[in-house]
Amino acid sequence: MGLFYERVVRPRLFRQDAEHAHEGAVRALARLGRLGPLCRLLENWAQLPAARFRPVEAFGLKFPNAVGLAAGFDKNATAWPAAAALGFGHVEAGTVTALAQPGNPRPRMFRYPAQEAVINRMGFNNEGAAAVGVRLDRLPGPGRRRIPLGLNLGKSKVAPPEQAVADYLESFAQLADHADYVVLNVSSPNTPGLRALQDEQPLRELLGAVTQANRARAAAPGGRRVPLLLKIAPDLTWPQIDTVLGVIAEFALDGLIATNTTLARPGFFATVGEAGGLSGAPLRHRSTEIIAYIARVTGGRLPIIGVGGITDPASAAEKLDAGAVLVQVYSGMIFRGPFFARDLAWALADRQRK
Repeated sequence: MGLFYERVVRPRLFRQDAEHAHEGAVRALARLGRLGPLCRLLENWAQLPAARFRPVEAFGLKFPNAVGLAAGFDKNATAWPAAAALGFGHVEAGTVTALAQPGNPRPRMFRYPAQEAVINRMGFNNEGAAAVGVRLDRLPGPGRRRIPLGLNLGKSKVAPPEQAVADYLESFAQLADHADYVVLNVSSPNTPGLRALQDEQPLRELLGAVTQANRARAAAPGGRRVPLLLKIAPDLTWPQIDTVLGVIAEFALDGLIATNTTLARPGFFATVGEAGGLSGAPLRHRSTEIIAYIARVTGGRLPIIGVGGITDPASAAEKLDAGAVLVQVYSGMIFRGPFFARDLAWALADRQRK
């Protein structure tokens, strides 16, 4: 299946603008998600047999396999119902902001096939938390899904720094009921000032407010505490990562996602003039290095989702060996095809069994 994609389908897709091809893929998966019987048939082929493989357990949830779809693909939570049919063990939809926003001017997404890399400066284009919440309200909720659904929350571009906490709280209030887990994204390079929220004081204010809101939810009649994770940048220094880990421990977050895209321009990309976050193969070693560091500093007690540069089973296994409990892919799927997650999940499961 992967060979057919790479030789026949991918050349045709790559003749299109990258974002146009992305939008077509999202629409196709949204249509597939409405075809329940076909999804179940594909799922029986794509997913690991439950009788032979144990689920992965992390932050109080069970995942049928270790491979998830990273945030950035399904920005408005329209395609995720079909993800299990492609072999994914979870989906992270978003990034969603409190306010609807168009994102940055096009073109804003660029492929580099020879390097298996992508640069994007999308800018959190999405329909807004209220619209996404209405859509999810019509679909199966937490505990009734084929696979867990995480919701990735970011700051609205128009919200000034002093209103960032209120902005995140608005999205959390709109979407927490629909999420199996929630991610606070403070690490995209494409929203001005967002990465400053990784600094100690702004991060403490944000995590303090959201964890308090989460406790209040749990204390309400019929309430449920939703697992909270933080997504960090690969461009942090080791002292900065230590600071982030200290704040995470202070507020007892459930996990961490390492990492987002990078502003670094290694090797070939030193002469590439496109602004935005670089993802794909060039990010592989830096993200693994950060995962290994976090696992070592925390003694393996903080669940980590590893993201960045996964292009084959070896690069996925590298993340797990470094200390991640789950991995996520997006750029790799662009180059390897829609059933890339299935191939990874089966390879990782066979490796673990052996």
